[in-house]
Amino acid sequence: MDKKVTVTYRGEKVEYPEGTTLLKVAEEFQKNYEYPIVLAEENGKLRELFHKVEDGSELEFKTLSDSAGHKAYKRSICLLLIKSFYDVVGGEKMEKFKVEFSIGAGYYCTVRGNFELTDELTDKVRARMKELVEKDLPINKKTYPMDEVRKFCEESRMTDKSRLFHYRMSSTVNLYSINDFKDYYYGFMVPSTGYLKYFDLQHYEDGLLVQMPERKAPLEVPPIKNMPHLFNTMMEATRWNAVMGIETVGDLNDAISSGKMNQLILVQEALMESRIASIAEDVIRKNKKFVMIAGPSSSGKTTFSHRLAIQLAAHGMKPHTIGLDDYFVNRENTPLDADGKKDYECLEALDIEIFNEHMNALLNGKRVEMPKYNFITGEREYKGDFLEMGKEDVLVIEGIHGLNDRLSYSLPRESKYKIYISALTTLNVDEHNRIPTTDGRLIRRIVRDYRTRGASASRTLGMWGSVRRGEETNIFPFQEEADAMFNSALIYELSVLKQYAEPLLFSIEPSDPGYQEAVRLLKFLQYFLGISTEDLPKNSLVREFVGGSYFEVG
Repeated sequence: MDKKVTVTYRGEKVEYPEGTTLLKVAEEFQKNYEYPIVLAEENGKLRELFHKVEDGSELEFKTLSDSAGHKAYKRSICLLLIKSFYDVVGGEKMEKFKVEFSIGAGYYCTVRGNFELTDELTDKVRARMKELVEKDLPINKKTYPMDEVRKFCEESRMTDKSRLFHYRMSSTVNLYSINDFKDYYYGFMVPSTGYLKYFDLQHYEDGLLVQMPERKAPLEVPPIKNMPHLFNTMMEATRWNAVMGIETVGDLNDAISSGKMNQLILVQEALMESRIASIAEDVIRKNKKFVMIAGPSSSGKTTFSHRLAIQLAAHGMKPHTIGLDDYFVNRENTPLDADGKKDYECLEALDIEIFNEHMNALLNGKRVEMPKYNFITGEREYKGDFLEMGKEDVLVIEGIHGLNDRLSYSLPRESKYKIYISALTTLNVDEHNRIPTTDGRLIRRIVRDYRTRGASASRTLGMWGSVRRGEETNIFPFQEEADAMFNSALIYELSVLKQYAEPLLFSIEPSDPGYQEAVRLLKFLQYFLGISTEDLPKNSLVREFVGGSYFEVG
């Protein structure tokens, strides 16, 4: 008699022959999901679908619309793209294929080798990708000894991966493959190429743009958005990384282990200060009175505002920093979101009329009593803080709605200077594994929330989805309208944040809803060597999150 295993799915016990894969089980329950299942959750742990079902386990599944499933899809598209490029061009002609950064719903990639990147070559690669999708080839995962993998990486001219593995204590490494093409990825994959039906590939600028579905519509490939401001900012950071010789985590770890971090920190901080100074000069040259600063959560807006104010003062101006939070409506009047909770992210959470009344009065030379929002009582207060603007005065206004003209509808456009700020990470784990900008900001916020508000990592992770939805609505649509775009990411910051974030993430229990995300972030942080905050300047933007800043950024 064949042995059976019993599993529980949504409270119901189901039997399967021993050796049944999660993929086979997923096929049975696919009817319960709107989108294709790509991963399983077994006893609270994420599993790829090639695994066999364990007796007594509790099952749930992840689709393309779930965060983990969407990440697996994008990761798998990268493997498909790189394999297809090697197939079309020939491995002997390849020098380098690098997944650089995200632009909209796509990844911008650069290639180098004994060939010319043309529209015709791009068409051939796209056709090869579609051909492999039609064949529905399995994406295999196999464990190899570390020494064997490092030798394979050197022979395949993937030296960035070899350097990365130099700092791993594990004796084995998992490689993924499509047919005979093997590569390393630091996350789960979909089961086969047949799942990867939705993509586009275009020859874009000097490289390639692979366009993928967004999580909210995982079966549609959105049109490519032209985002020249963001693209140029990312390319500038990428070029500086190359100049400093720090393009991947392996490069960063080499610099740390060889004692070169002090110089790297000083160069990075000098570059950032130089960029802030150039923005200040532009504000003064254009005779702007209102500097409107906006960016997503944990971008370092507060520190940037203070440092910009210092640069403006150094150029003879009289800057005054204003937080839009001080214009919150009284808490009892805060609008509610779709779930009936107070929505502090929406524009209507601010008293727009009073803000415009005050700003216009200041612009016209009148004396205004400035408000201060009391977060304990939930009310706006006035305590004799008067402000009057002269010829040299300039207001530095910081808040998530700063770029939205609906906020400052009555102010003349020529009086406003808009700055978009975000931590646009351009450091890669290796050339095929990029670091999402969102991950860097999330780790920043976990560390800061605990230090300044006593909030657990679990609470921060629980709020993150809502925060991200607010950013998609209130911030990202306006980023290309900015007069200046400032990248607040520092190439070494994750090595600093690592030792603060890890204990907080380890405190999350398996029963916690944020446990899977905590495990993912912990695995990610393992790649980095840690560095001390001792040599960080007191005005460093990283200190907004780890503490010790000159500025009031709590």
